[in-house]
Amino acid sequence: MSHNHQKKIAVINDFCGFGRCSISVSLPIISAMKIQCCPLPTSIFSNHTGYESFYYTDYTRHMEAYFREWKKLDLRFEGILTGFLGSPEQIGIVRRFLEEFKAANTVTVIDPVMGDHGKLYQTYSEGLAKQMVTLVPYADILTPNLTETCILTGTAYRSDMGEDALRGMCKALCEMGAGAVIISGLQRGEDLENFVFESGKKPQIIREHKVGSCRAGTGDVFSSMIAADAVNGVGIAEAVRHAASFIAKVLRRADEMELPLEDGICFEEFLCEIGEHQNA
Repeated sequence: MSHNHQKKIAVINDFCGFGRCSISVSLPIISAMKIQCCPLPTSIFSNHTGYESFYYTDYTRHMEAYFREWKKLDLRFEGILTGFLGSPEQIGIVRRFLEEFKAANTVTVIDPVMGDHGKLYQTYSEGLAKQMVTLVPYADILTPNLTETCILTGTAYRSDMGEDALRGMCKALCEMGAGAVIISGLQRGEDLENFVFESGKKPQIIREHKVGSCRAGTGDVFSSMIAADAVNGVGIAEAVRHAASFIAKVLRRADEMELPLEDGICFEEFLCEIGEHQNA
C-alpha cells in the first residue's frame, strides 16, 4: 500500500508548545494550504527562548531513528523545509535526510536561521555557522535574512546594502549551489522588502509597508508559505507576494489585539483564507 497519494512536506525544525514559532506554525500553515505536513523535531520547547523561563529537550539522538521509520514506509516528499538547527551534529543529520529523501521533484527550502541585526544568535557559534554553508547546495530556495546572507557569503554586514551588493551575494550563493535566493525582511524606512533572485532572471523587490514591531515566528510563517506555494506550483516571486501580504495583515491584527510581542502573530485569525491563493 502506498502512502504517497497526497502531497507532503517534511519540516525539520524545533517544536514549541507556546509562542507561535517553528513546527507549531508550519503545521497549521502548510495544512491549510492543502499539503500534508510531516514534522521531524530537532528539539522540544514548552515555549520559545524569548520568554524568561522555558523547558527544553534536545531531540538530536532520536532524529535519525525517527526518519529511518519514514524510509521503511517509503515516504516521498514533494517538499522539504528546514529551520533552526542547534548543532553541527544536527546539520549532518539533515544532510543525510536530504540525501535519502530529496528526489528530482522535491522542492527543498532551506531557512538558515542563524542571526539578525548583524550578529549571530547567542546559541550559535562561528563553527556552527560555517557548517550551515554545507546545506546551501541542497536548497532549491534559500531564505536568509540580510545577516544570514552576509554570514553565508563571508561578507561584512551593513544594514544599508544596495541592490548591487544584494545581487552579488545572491549570485555567490547560487554559484554555491542554491537554485534561488530570497533575502527576507530588509528594513527600508517604513517598508519591509524581500529581494528575490533567480538565476537567469532579473531580481525582483517585493515591498510591504512595515506594520508594528518584529514578532516571534514571523520567519516561520514566511518560509512555510514559500514552501507550500512552491509545492503547489506557484512561482517564487508570487509566493513571496502572497506571504508578505498575509504577514502584514496578521501583524495588523496582532497589534489590534494587543498581543505581547513574544506571543507571535495571530495567523489563526486568517487561516481559513490562506489556502485560497492557488485557486484564485
